Parts: sequence; structure tokens; C-alpha cells
Amino acid sequence: MLITLYSTEGCHLCEQAYSLLVQAGVKEHVQVIDISFDDVLFSRYGVTIPVVATQPVILTTSEMRSVSSDAGFDKSTHSISELGWPFDRVDLAAWLKKNGFN
Repeated sequence: MLITLYSTEGCHLCEQAYSLLVQAGVKEHVQVIDISFDDVLFSRYGVTIPVVATQPVILTTSEMRSVSSDAGFDKSTHSISELGWPFDRVDLAAWLKKNGFN
């Protein structure tokens, strides 16, 4: 699974968020997206960055069969989960655990 950090150049809060992700040991899963190059992303995250998000996971048919039938779980896609600033190490650890990063 991939973690996206919505950010922009020169954002000290974004640098802090990235540092927390590195400290959490998930650096290899992190993709940093600069919102300033995309009007849609800028409109959505312009005043809320940094935001970390999981990417949706599309399951294959065989994977769908193995997924437990939890109430409210869409077996074809896993919804995007976002964590917006402010967050600290504890908040990030809980969010990572909830999203399958140990």
C-alpha cells in the first residue's frame, strides 16, 4: 500500500509531517505530491496541508474471496483514508496501524 503526503515546497509543517513518517519507519511507502502543480489538489488541500492519505486498493477477484465480510467493507475497493494536520507521532502511529502499517 502507498501513503501519499500532500505537500508543497517550502511548507515547514509538511517537512515535519514527512519527518514523522520517516520516524515511523514507513519512508519506503511514502509518495510526496506537490499540490501546487494540480488545480484540483490545490483546491482540495491548499489550506489543509500537510495531509497523509492511503491510496485506494483495488482487489482482484481471488483477493475479494479472501476478504472477511466485515459490515460496511466494499470488497472491490478500499476507501481512501486521510489524516490532516495537526497530528503528532501518536496520532500518526494510530492512523498507520488502522490502515495496516505496523
